[in-house]
Amino acid sequence: MWAHGWGTRHRRGLRVWVLHCLDQGPMSGAEVIAQIDRMTMGWWRPSPGSIYPLLEQLEQEKLIHKNADGRYELNESARGGPDWMQGMFPSGSGPRNPDDAMREIEAYVTYLEDLVRTDRSKVQAVGARMQSVIDRLQALGKGSSGGSR
Repeated sequence: MWAHGWGTRHRRGLRVWVLHCLDQGPMSGAEVIAQIDRMTMGWWRPSPGSIYPLLEQLEQEKLIHKNADGRYELNESARGGPDWMQGMFPSGSGPRNPDDAMREIEAYVTYLEDLVRTDRSKVQAVGARMQSVIDRLQALGKGSSGGSR
């Protein structure tokens, strides 16, 4: 069932994104569109012309149902998705341990390094805040509390 129910061969994987969104809780089609836009940080905003036919198809496949309030919800058989889906999307809960946190910090530093190459002024505008973060991280590395927020 999972190979068919969660397959990505149609609509370039959109169904996986939609099912992931609905795994977080009931949503209207418009909310699914907005959530995918947020999850991709504005990189991709699916059109209503692709979302609503897909929601109808998922309903026909008995993976979701439409509530009286117009919001779609996963059926119990689809909750959690197959094992291969686990860890595919960020949970929104943030890092789960210090190693995860460091990976995220390193990714953001790489992002800032890329920005410096293209538009140094954007990074210079947050220079004081960067220094504050550097100071706090150094204090953590030395074992002191470094203050709290």
